[in-house]
Amino acid sequence: MPALKFSANISWLFTELPEFTQRLRAAASAGFRAVEAAWLYDSDLTELKRVKDETGLEIALINTPPGDLKNGDLGLGAVPGREQEFRRGLDLAVRYAKALDCRRIHLMAGRVPAGADRSAVAMEMEDTFVQNLKHAAGVLSKERIIGLIEPINTRITDARYFLDSPHQAAVILQRVGHPNIKLQMDIYHWQIMDGNLTQNIQKYLPLTGHIQIAQVPDRHEPDSDGEVNFSYLFTLLEELGYRDYIGCEYKPQRSTEAGLDWVRRYWNSHKD
Repeated sequence: MPALKFSANISWLFTELPEFTQRLRAAASAGFRAVEAAWLYDSDLTELKRVKDETGLEIALINTPPGDLKNGDLGLGAVPGREQEFRRGLDLAVRYAKALDCRRIHLMAGRVPAGADRSAVAMEMEDTFVQNLKHAAGVLSKERIIGLIEPINTRITDARYFLDSPHQAAVILQRVGHPNIKLQMDIYHWQIMDGNLTQNIQKYLPLTGHIQIAQVPDRHEPDSDGEVNFSYLFTLLEELGYRDYIGCEYKPQRSTEAGLDWVRRYWNSHKD
């Protein structure tokens, strides 16, 4: 079976280095062939592209801009009344993605308004998200870019995030009905919200365009102590024929380099 492909999320890994360009070089030196990041928009695009080309790395994924983090935004895709801001953010993400030859953009849903009852605003937010995703599908398909939506757990990470389960995401994807809007499967969030990983992976992998991993509950390396058996899950994904990237989106317990034994063992066990 072909080996799985891993990308280093440089918003989480190699943060010992302050600049994203430094982290790109560190990821390449560590053996990664791809990286991903949340928000690169404070970095010089020309310099990012130069270092990307110099290292030969693929940029696997970026996120749409979060909005105003200081005022509590975490994406705008499902936030009523912010549609024009979402579109401007999408255009910026596409500009970066095209320059970096990145084929995937995570279209962040955003948060339920502070003080609002989730059930009371759910349908309006879902309708807003669906319409924004349909717009994004039209924009992204012209550029051959995949748009992704990611459920984020509301028990540990963000109590107000709108999209919080793969089941909710599947309903939204069905409503959007466009082949280049897909699911971003984050094992960390899925385990916290629903568990039942084997069944959920088997059910939703056909909808999936990207996977991310971290151990539960402390969000450390996959081989750290925790609830999830990643050796089993990696074998399952191989058997199911998953061919896209798996993003390493975890908090190293020590230095990034000190915690990479797990991926090196995987690479060594899958050498031709």
